[in-house]
Amino acid sequence: MKRILVTGGAGFIGSHLCRKLLENKDEVICVDNLFTGRKQNIQKLMDYENFEFLRHDITKELYIEVDQIYNLACPASPVHYQYNPIKTIKTSVMGAMNMLGLAKRVHARILQASTSEVYGNPQVHPQPEAYWGNVNPIGPRSCYDEGKRAAETLFFDYYRQHQVDIKVIRIFNTYGPNMDRDDGRVVSNFIVQALKGEDITIYGEGEQTRSFCYVDDLVEGMCRMMDSREGFTGPVNLGNPGEYTMLELAQKIIALTNSRSKLAYRPLPQDDPIQRKPMIGLAQEELGWNPEVPLDEGLKKTIAYFKETMA
Repeated sequence: MKRILVTGGAGFIGSHLCRKLLENKDEVICVDNLFTGRKQNIQKLMDYENFEFLRHDITKELYIEVDQIYNLACPASPVHYQYNPIKTIKTSVMGAMNMLGLAKRVHARILQASTSEVYGNPQVHPQPEAYWGNVNPIGPRSCYDEGKRAAETLFFDYYRQHQVDIKVIRIFNTYGPNMDRDDGRVVSNFIVQALKGEDITIYGEGEQTRSFCYVDDLVEGMCRMMDSREGFTGPVNLGNPGEYTMLELAQKIIALTNSRSKLAYRPLPQDDPIQRKPMIGLAQEELGWNPEVPLDEGLKKTIAYFKETMA
C-alpha cells in the first residue's frame, strides 16, 4: 500500500483519480481548498477507511509523509481561472514550489498535471511534446497558460538541481461525470444548454477543433505515467487524438439529448486556440497507453450524469 497525496483531489479529474487509487488499495490523502473542487465529488469516497480529506491551500506549505504526489490543484476552466487570475498563477507557481519542496524532503515521486494550454494557439498541428508553443504572455488566459508553463520549468529545475523524481503530463480536453455544470468548458456548456432546451453557444464560426478524452482514459494514463520507469520524466501528452469541430460536437450533443436547441453564434474570445489535437506516440511507446472510450459513449455517460444532477 502506497501513501499518495492528490492535490485538487475534490475537483473533476482529481476525484476520479482518488477513486482509482482507492480501488488499487492505496492510502489516499485528498487535499483541496474547495475553490473549484466540490465535496459532493468525493462524498462516496469518505466510506473508504484509507481515504482522508484535508482542506488546505497549496500556496501554503504542507508537512506530510507520502510516497507519491499528484499535483492537480489549479482552476482549469476559463470561467474559474479568470475570476481571480493572480490567485490562479500563485497556485500554479507557489503551489508547484511547495509540492516540489515536499517531494524533496520526503523523497516522494511527484507528477505535475500540466496542460495542452502550454502550446497556446499552436502553429504546429497536431502538437508534439517537443513543440514550444505560441502563447500570449499578457492576455486574459495568460494566468493559466504561463502559470502552467512556469510550473513545468520548476519541475525540471528541481529535477536537475535536486534530483527530485518528477513526472510531467500535458492534459488535453477531458470530460465526464463530476464536471461542474457552470465551469464554462465546452462539453458541459453544450450538454447543460441542450438539456435545458436553450440555444447552444458557438464562438466564431464553430470551425475551431478540439480533441476530447474521457476521464477514465485520462486517469489510466496518469497512473501509468506515475508508475513509469525511473528517469522518464516526460512531458507526455495525454489526450484523445480524435479531432472534432465545435459544430460537430454541438450536433452530436443535440442528437444524443434529443434537444430542440438551436445554435447561437458569438464572437471568438481572445487567444482562443483554433486547433488542438495531441500527438500521443510517446504515451503509446512509453506507457502502452491508448484512449479507449469513443466520444459518443463518453458523451452518453456524461449526459446521464448531468440529467441526474439537474433533476
